[in-house]
Amino acid sequence: MTLSNEAVASGVQRYLDTVATGTAADVRALFAADATIEDPVGATPISGHEAIEAFYATIEALPKTTELVTLRACTGQAAFHFSIVVDLGGGATSTMAPLEVMTFDDDGLITSMRAFWNDSDLVIA
Repeated sequence: MTLSNEAVASGVQRYLDTVATGTAADVRALFAADATIEDPVGATPISGHEAIEAFYATIEALPKTTELVTLRACTGQAAFHFSIVVDLGGGATSTMAPLEVMTFDDDGLITSMRAFWNDSDLVIA
C-alpha cells in the first residue's frame, strides 16, 4: 500500500508546522527510526532518531516561521519548495527557500529528506 497523495501533502504540512513551532523531539517523531537526512544535498547524510533530533536542535530555541510555496505529491513521495525565516535576535533574520524531496512510509513517517540549497541561497538581513 502506498500513502495517498493527500496524506503525503498533509505530512509535508505537518513537518513544516512542527519545524516552525515544535521541539527537536517533535520533529524527530515525524521520521521513521531508520530515516535519513541529506541537508544540503552533498553533505554527509545523517541517519536515525538521535542524529535527526540533534540536527533540528540547532534551531529549536530560535523563533521561526515556515511557508509552503509549492508542492507535488505522488506515490508516497513529495517534492516541495518552502521558505523558512529564523529570527536571529537583535533585528536580524535568516531566510532560506530550499527545495526538498521527501519519501514516506505507509504509516506516514518520513523515511528520507533531501534539501536542495547552497550557501548563496541563505539571506541574512
